[in-house]
Amino acid sequence: MTTSQNSPPKYLQEDQSEECKKFLSTLPKEKGWMESTIYNYQGFWSSSRAIQGVIACQQQFQAQDSDIILVTSPKSGTVWLKSLLFALVNRNNHPIFEKDHPLLLKNPHDLVLFLELDLYADGQVPDFSSFTSPRLLATHVPFASLPKSVKNSRTKLVYLCRNPRDTFISMWNFANNLRLDNHKDINSIEEMFDHFCKGVSLYGPFWNQVLDYWKESIENPDKVFFLMYEEIKKQPKIQLKRLAEFLECPFSIEEENCGVVDEILRMCSFENLRNLEVNTHGKMSAGVANKNFFRRGKVGDWKNYFTVEMNDKLNHIIEQKFQGSGLKFSYI
Repeated sequence: MTTSQNSPPKYLQEDQSEECKKFLSTLPKEKGWMESTIYNYQGFWSSSRAIQGVIACQQQFQAQDSDIILVTSPKSGTVWLKSLLFALVNRNNHPIFEKDHPLLLKNPHDLVLFLELDLYADGQVPDFSSFTSPRLLATHVPFASLPKSVKNSRTKLVYLCRNPRDTFISMWNFANNLRLDNHKDINSIEEMFDHFCKGVSLYGPFWNQVLDYWKESIENPDKVFFLMYEEIKKQPKIQLKRLAEFLECPFSIEEENCGVVDEILRMCSFENLRNLEVNTHGKMSAGVANKNFFRRGKVGDWKNYFTVEMNDKLNHIIEQKFQGSGLKFSYI
């Protein structure tokens, strides 16, 4: 399906079968961030299109022990970690110093596909025959709603968490940019902040998803690797090497001496990706401009938007939700 200039991006398309409409009518619903409406399915909020993709994925996806699945709450640095994972896992097939490296020619979202938003979306039956092993995939789905085959296999999950303040600001800006591209009115920060605090965010409540993956990473550290966005920003080399160890493809002494680690970090840096031709002027197959995925990528951008009241309110919620978990967020 191609997206013409006059039709909305797939993110915003809400075509539904009668059967789907009937099912959705049974679910709790709220005003959407990008779409007009989002629904609560299995305890998390998402669009009708994404929910259809989640159900198809749950029913059909057969995980392999060698699979690697990147999981994020939306706007937590997904595109950055997709690029790092792709470069890391595929460094034998695509040497990092090659001039036509796929990451220089394609957006990371086109190289690491979402299960529910790409592969199983719109009634598609994906063909995995062209995928090389290990298969590198992505999802925003909470742990409880992952396909059973993922939980029952040795599939490795890499979870990326970003502090809730910057996550909210990035999500609000991204959603409004897509609404503007589709000639829709933007949502006010006050309204969507209240939404976020009530837990009505994409694939949220935010704290539920984060806590579930945090607990899984503690209970099953060989299966779930929990990464903090702010820690990668602070110590990129250390975190990339930790990730490589977890995925059982550690860097050799020769690679380190040849600058492979440094080159991966340089090529996958937010600044480098944002300035590539494909990301300044290209579009995804869903019809969304690639530039929408590269806004600022800074830690602490929330300070440019939050009022004292907003900060106090979210502080209270965070203290309440994460109390006793051992999970701490960095905001600077």
